[in-house]
Amino acid sequence: SLILEWNDLGVWQEGFSLFCQGLGANNVLCRLDLRNNQINHQGAGELALALRQNSSLQELDLRGNNIGLLGGQALLNSLPSNKTLKRLELAGNNVPSYILKAVEQAMGHNRDRQAILSEAQNRMDILSKEVLRLKNEKTKQFLDLTDTLDKQREEIAKSDRVATARIRQLQEVLDEQHSIINSLKAKLQMTEAALALSEQKVRDLGELLHAAKQDQISMAERHFMELQQQKQEGVDQESKLRRDLSAASEKNLLLRNQVDELEKKCKTQQDQLFQVKQDLTDTTAELKLQAVQAEERLEAEKKRFKKSLEDMESLRVKEVDRMTQHIETSERSMQERIQSLEGIRIALEKELSQVKAAALAERGQAEEELMKVWNQTRLEEQQQLEHLKEKLWLMTELRDEAQNCCLKQTQIVADAQAKATQLSLHADELQRRIEELQQNLNSKEEEKVAEVNKVKVELQEQIGHLQAERTAQDGLREKIAALERQLKALSSNHREALLDKESEISMLQEKLRMKEIEISRMREEAAQRANFLKNAVMAYVQGSSLGTHT
Repeated sequence: SLILEWNDLGVWQEGFSLFCQGLGANNVLCRLDLRNNQINHQGAGELALALRQNSSLQELDLRGNNIGLLGGQALLNSLPSNKTLKRLELAGNNVPSYILKAVEQAMGHNRDRQAILSEAQNRMDILSKEVLRLKNEKTKQFLDLTDTLDKQREEIAKSDRVATARIRQLQEVLDEQHSIINSLKAKLQMTEAALALSEQKVRDLGELLHAAKQDQISMAERHFMELQQQKQEGVDQESKLRRDLSAASEKNLLLRNQVDELEKKCKTQQDQLFQVKQDLTDTTAELKLQAVQAEERLEAEKKRFKKSLEDMESLRVKEVDRMTQHIETSERSMQERIQSLEGIRIALEKELSQVKAAALAERGQAEEELMKVWNQTRLEEQQQLEHLKEKLWLMTELRDEAQNCCLKQTQIVADAQAKATQLSLHADELQRRIEELQQNLNSKEEEKVAEVNKVKVELQEQIGHLQAERTAQDGLREKIAALERQLKALSSNHREALLDKESEISMLQEKLRMKEIEISRMREEAAQRANFLKNAVMAYVQGSSLGTHT
C-alpha cells in the first residue's frame, strides 16, 4: 500500500504523468491513496491510462480532488480493460451520480469476477491434484501391464524352446527316413545290376541265334529232302510252340498288371504322406495365425488406450488454457511436469516396442529356419521321386525291349524248328528269374508298409503334442481376455470421472459467459448514457453565450 494524501501531486502535470507511467508498469502495488492532491480531468486521464496497463492494483482512493465529468468518464472507460480493481472512491470530485453508479457496478463486476477466478483457481488446483493421482494410478497400471507382458514373454520363450526341441526330433526322424531311402536306393542298384546281367544274356542268345542261322543256311541244301518229310511233324510242333507262346504272353500280362498295382500302391502311400505333411503345415500355420492375432489385439488395445490418454490430455490442456489465462507461471510449471511424464511414458513405450521387435525378429528367424528345413526336405523328396520315376521308366523301356526280343525269338523259332527246345528252356529260366524279382518286390513292399506305419505312429505322437500346445495357448488367451476386461473397466471409470469434471467445467464456463454478457450489456448502457450526456453538453455549450465567446 502507498498513502500520498495531501501532497498536491496534480499541480505539476509532468511529474504526475511520470508517476502514472510508473503506476502502469508496476505489478505489485495493491492499495493507493491519492486524496486531496488537486488532480484535475487531465490527471484523471493519465490515471485511466495507467489503470489500463496495471494488473495488480485493487483499491484506489481519489476523494477530495477536482476530476469532474471528463475525468470520471475517462476513468469509467478504462475500467473494462482493468479486471483487478475492486474499490474506487470518487466522492468530492464533482462527478455525476450516474458515473458513480456505473463505477460501482464495474467494481462489483470485478469483485464477482475475482471471486469466480479464485473459485476456478481452487478447482483447478483440485483438478491438478486429481490428474496427478490419476497419472500415478495409470503408471501403476502400466507397470502391472509390463509385468504381465514380461510373464507372457517368458511363457512364449518356453514354448519356443519346446518347439525347437520338437523340431530337432522331427529332423532326427527325417534323417532316419533319409537313411531308409538310401537303403532303398542300394536295393534298386542291385536290381539294376541284375537286369544288366539279363540283358547281357539276351545278347549272347542273339549271337547264338545268328550263328544258328548261318548253320541252317549251310545245312538247308543238304536237309531239304529231310525237311519235306518232317513238315507234318514241324506243323505239330509249331502249334505246340504257339500254345506255349500264348501262355507266356498271358503270364507277361499278369506280371504287367501286378507291376501297375504296385505302382498304384506306391502312389497312394505317397499321397497319404503328402496329406499328413499338409495337415502338419496347416496346424502350424493356424497356431502362428492365432498367436499373431492375439498380439495384434494387444497392440490395438494399447493404441486405443494411448489415444484416449492423449485425447484426454489435450482436452485438459485446452480447458486449463481457457480457465487460467492470468496464471501463466503455474500453467508452465504444470506443463513442464506433464511433458516430463510424457517423455518417461514415451521412453517406456519405445523400450516396449524395441523388446517386441526383438521378440518378433527371433520368432521370424525361427519360422524362417523351419521353412528352410521343410523346403529342403520337400526338395529332397521330390528329387528322389523324380529319380525313382526315371528308373521305373527305364525299367519299362527295358521290359519293352525284352518283349521285342521275345517276338524276334519267336520268329527265329518259326524259321529254326531245331532249336525251339533250347529257347523254351531259356524262357523257363527267364520266368524263374521274373518270379524271383516278384518276390524281391513283394519283400520291398512289405518293408515300405512297415516304414509307413512307423511314420504314421510318429505323426500321431506329434499331433498329440500339438494339441497339448493348443490347450496351453487357449489358457493364455483366457488370461489375455481377463486382462482386457480389467483394462476396459479401468478406462470406463476414468472416462466417467473425466465426464463429471467436464460437466463441472462447462457449468463454470456458462456462468462466466453469462457474467460477461451482463458486463457487456452494462458497458453498452454506460456508453449510450455517455454519448447522450456528451451530446447534451455540446448542445448546451453551443446554445449559451460561452459558445459564442469561444
